[in-house]
Amino acid sequence: MDQAGGLRKQEDHEMEFDEVMPVAIPTLQKPVRVITVSSGKGGVGKSNVVINLSLAMCRQGLRVLILDADLGLANIDVLLGLAPQFNMSHVLNGQKKLEEVLIDGPGGVRIMPASSGIQELTRLTDDQKLLFLELLDGLETDIDVLIIDTGAGISDTVLYFNLAANERIIVVTPEPTSLTDAYALIKVLYAKHGERHFRILVNLASGETMGKTIFAKLSKVADHFLDGLSLDYLGTIPHDTAVTKSVLQQRPLLEAFPRAPASGAFLQVAETICRTPPNVNQGTIQFFWKRLLNV
Repeated sequence: MDQAGGLRKQEDHEMEFDEVMPVAIPTLQKPVRVITVSSGKGGVGKSNVVINLSLAMCRQGLRVLILDADLGLANIDVLLGLAPQFNMSHVLNGQKKLEEVLIDGPGGVRIMPASSGIQELTRLTDDQKLLFLELLDGLETDIDVLIIDTGAGISDTVLYFNLAANERIIVVTPEPTSLTDAYALIKVLYAKHGERHFRILVNLASGETMGKTIFAKLSKVADHFLDGLSLDYLGTIPHDTAVTKSVLQQRPLLEAFPRAPASGAFLQVAETICRTPPNVNQGTIQFFWKRLLNV
């Protein structure tokens, strides 16, 4: 028997097999961006920003989940005409699985409805924290961005989520009280908790020029009193009557009035965010939840 010939045939067969069945190379999991959207005071259009920014990011090809964490004025579901049957409290008390609580919003956006259950996160036992992390573990493969609509002001819950996230957007308007309250929120996060990086989004301005002027005022005060702080101008959403009309229709502005000036601004802001790489050292949803539960 020609053993060498047999080996050559076997090698040829293995080469043919490799050509038909290439070796799979594992891909690295992309980091999940965790972004809080906050404001110093209410009435600045923060929830509308969250909804339309989320939809705009979905149009960038990202899978987005909104966490409605505004305990006092939770209204993401109301703005979208949704009526969630369950919320986070049903997960925390073991009545429902996490995937049973999440609801589908417009344009591919998913929503985690708010409840007083969010407040219970600060009072979980160590065993409950571990269980909660296990429940949330699967989310990392299902989403690219987690956007958190926090409450307004400097309550413990607002600080709680801002400390856990790795990107923070502060929404301001031309109103003087909006600026002073936004500065107060930034100051607390900086002075008491060491957070130094914030992105400023100006809403309800007459245009880009006013938006940059508002940002310059806030930045000047912050530079003077808060050494080492980093404020970045994210963009301006112009005052647009189409926003009010979309709220009355309980539809996102981007869907109800896609050609409105504010719609174009949301798309531009989403592009700006997507062009900025996330912090890979703090970019996993597991990091967020572990940090959140230990704040």
